[in-house]
Amino acid sequence: MTREFIVEADGGSRGNPGPAGYGAVVIDAASGETLAEAAEFLGVVTNNVAEYRGLLAGLRAARDLDPSAHVHVRMDSKLVVEQMSGRWKIKHPDMKPLATEAARVLPADRVTYEWIPRAENKHADRLANEAMDAGLRGERWSASRSTAEPDARVEVSERASSPTAPAAPRRGRGAETCAAPPRGRDQPPPARTVTTADAPASDTRAARNTATAPQPASGWASPDMGAPATFVLLRHGETPLTPQKRFSGSGGTDPALSPVGLGQARAAADALARRGTIEVVLASPLTRTRQTAAAVAERLGLDVTVDDGLRETDFGAWEGLTFGEVRERHPDDLNAWLADPEAHPTGGGESFAETATRIAATRDRLVAAHAGRTVLLVTHVTPIKTFVRLALGAPAESLFRMELSAASLSAVAYYRDGNASVRLFNDTSHLRP
Repeated sequence: MTREFIVEADGGSRGNPGPAGYGAVVIDAASGETLAEAAEFLGVVTNNVAEYRGLLAGLRAARDLDPSAHVHVRMDSKLVVEQMSGRWKIKHPDMKPLATEAARVLPADRVTYEWIPRAENKHADRLANEAMDAGLRGERWSASRSTAEPDARVEVSERASSPTAPAAPRRGRGAETCAAPPRGRDQPPPARTVTTADAPASDTRAARNTATAPQPASGWASPDMGAPATFVLLRHGETPLTPQKRFSGSGGTDPALSPVGLGQARAAADALARRGTIEVVLASPLTRTRQTAAAVAERLGLDVTVDDGLRETDFGAWEGLTFGEVRERHPDDLNAWLADPEAHPTGGGESFAETATRIAATRDRLVAAHAGRTVLLVTHVTPIKTFVRLALGAPAESLFRMELSAASLSAVAYYRDGNASVRLFNDTSHLRP
């Protein structure tokens, strides 16, 4: 007999973006017994990303219990339910890969979705808040110390009827249920009118968490936030392509540093040695960044760890060309790319929206791993500009309004309350004679 599970999931962010976490619980649909709980502190992410991470954790926990089970997902995020149901298009670059990943956990015909009021999602909500509280204490969430209250949920008979019948959607306490959509979920759904009351742009839980949680301080973080995770961002030294201003991303010839670039790397190493605070050196996997990082690490007596998340954007068919050459050969593609962060270079490559998703995930992972430490990230123009843009909350077009020189230094500090402070940008004083 096919087992039937209910997954209740939630996520929240105190600041949006801010310190965030998720909670998820798997329940036996027949008995109401709690079979599994999951919760995790995510570092600094948005409310909606945390909700999707909660969904993923719940689906994976259900699959681990029984990969052949039918699963009925209940969430109080209208955004996630509507997007996973195919009625709202997924546009945000941070959520597209998460939604795609969620759709792959279990076959679509074995998962249904239902929106529920927040009051009926207390168990997952409390797990998410426990995870955030633990993370802000510098701890990991522990199931053994959880005080989430399973009895706060509605009775199983009120949740849903059989989760195995997508052709006859369940109705539970007035909530709407729908079968999971096909994998091609990013295709535009049928036209519909969204009113202010149900628009997902600023999900109501963001306001709820902001109102009830400790607020990020404006300006400089308060002293009780502790030492931030500080990323010192070093652009690699010059390559033969740099003075020619040619596109040089992760999909091209991977040039090495020129003699000038090697000298710039040594100058940056001397400057960072004088600074005396670098504890970890991370580098993009490309040759020019690894060479620059090696010069610094040797001077500081540290090792270099390669992190693929720091690689440059892949510029597709534009690799090795100047801006003028691209304008001449691919004018329409270039105009689209300049106007829309989701547009791709000619021949594929990576859009700026996709780069931002990757950099945001890398940032969150590294902030969580290096809280209170000063870390050198040796990387490229687009990643560094993206770190700065995200810290400032600036729009995507701001990437075209920043000048970033070879071997320049920038710095961003990330505090535990979700604040980010840009402390330095495009400093080249160490390169002066």
